[in-house]
Amino acid sequence: MKTRNQQRNPVLLVHGISDTEAVFAKMADHLRQLDWPVYAVDLIPNNGEVGLDVLAGQVADYVAKTFAPEQPIDLLGFSMGGIVSRYYVQRLGGISRVQRFLTISSPHNGTVVAYASQNPGCVQMRPNSPFLQDLNADVQMLQQLNFTSMWTPYDLMIIPTNSSKMPIGKEIIIPVALHSWMLTDARSLAAVAKTLAEPINSEQSSVNSYQSR
Repeated sequence: MKTRNQQRNPVLLVHGISDTEAVFAKMADHLRQLDWPVYAVDLIPNNGEVGLDVLAGQVADYVAKTFAPEQPIDLLGFSMGGIVSRYYVQRLGGISRVQRFLTISSPHNGTVVAYASQNPGCVQMRPNSPFLQDLNADVQMLQQLNFTSMWTPYDLMIIPTNSSKMPIGKEIIIPVALHSWMLTDARSLAAVAKTLAEPINSEQSSVNSYQSR
């Protein structure tokens, strides 16, 4: 067990809006049982009162303080946390640290639900926001790592639900009924573990979609 653990990258979990790291309790426990070293960051404030770029700075600081400079990591972002993580990867140097990057039910192309709040972080998650347009303008850089987007077609927080689709990487569809269940459903947990176990290889930029049943 010890040898397997040493061979695996640490996994950093980044939560969504109005959440804390506690939202990952079941997933973190599942991954630890499979011998992954799991870490999670608490974003403050967690309600969109500051921009997602500011929260991404907290992720960058956490990585710098927690892991040795030469230590590669795997990154998983849920909902808003996926966009925060993208900013870290694409704008704050995370591209040089992260090997596997998984987003779960993240509004890569915005969600109309974000119109319910005037908070800066929420405004950034609106469809066609300048913030998202900027990130999506060079989304191809994510082909440098193993990138996976996981989402459900029944999501009432990400509207339209296909906003979680990305033009690059791998896509995993888990047909659960609720946004939050994406972190607890057995199919989600299995898909996350399988994705994190995939080797880093030259095919990481290909689009391989499949329906999880």
